[in-house]
Amino acid sequence: METLGFDGQHRVAYGDEQIAFTLRRQTTRVVPRVAIHVEPDGRVQVDAPPSTPLADVLAAVRKRSRWISQHVAAAKARMVHVLPREYVSGESIHYLGKRYRLKVVVEPASAAEAKLRGAFVVVNVPCHDVDQIRACIDTWYRERAREVFAIRLNVISEPLRWVREVPSFRLQFMTRQWGSCSPSGRLTLNPRLVAAQREAIDYVLLHEMCHLKHYNHSSAFYRTLTLYMPDWERVKARLDDQADIFLR
Repeated sequence: METLGFDGQHRVAYGDEQIAFTLRRQTTRVVPRVAIHVEPDGRVQVDAPPSTPLADVLAAVRKRSRWISQHVAAAKARMVHVLPREYVSGESIHYLGKRYRLKVVVEPASAAEAKLRGAFVVVNVPCHDVDQIRACIDTWYRERAREVFAIRLNVISEPLRWVREVPSFRLQFMTRQWGSCSPSGRLTLNPRLVAAQREAIDYVLLHEMCHLKHYNHSSAFYRTLTLYMPDWERVKARLDDQADIFLR
């Protein structure tokens, strides 16, 4: 039995399991079919055209219930092994696919800042304040992301005939997304993407720039994406597997 929730929240039954999902209808985004996504944290997102009847959306979700259930279970299994960050020396910090160690140095007279030194991301703080350490790391990620994304956008944009100039972008920490593209063509990118391998960064940037040509997830969109990155599915799968670590 299906039940309708609030704010786009819905459920469908799959055996003894209830599959909860968020239904998103965007008038500014053309989605020619019902598209189902399982986010890295296990949440289910469904995109549908505004004109699609709810009954058709529910039917599409029921049809893929087994696939959804398997992917949700896999995502939750990955999350079990991810411990919340405590911002203490010895924790892992990822940058461009490599793992570094966090080293917190407390010096009363020092300015709060983070720097990459050898195998460590060293954070200097005047006192051991978790919020301040977190802020230093976030600032460091922003600085590195702004530089890396600008370089890779220039490289990736060059062969794309529909891109007349390299699009502008803004940085925003997000818990569920790596990036997005507005109807006006402005990119929003998650600074924590810079934790991933370069090929994963390139995949996300290319994905968003393909939306400058196809503002949807149609078959034409995926054909374009595949043309410029034939193995994008492999890259995406690897990024999805690591997302719970990079986004925590």
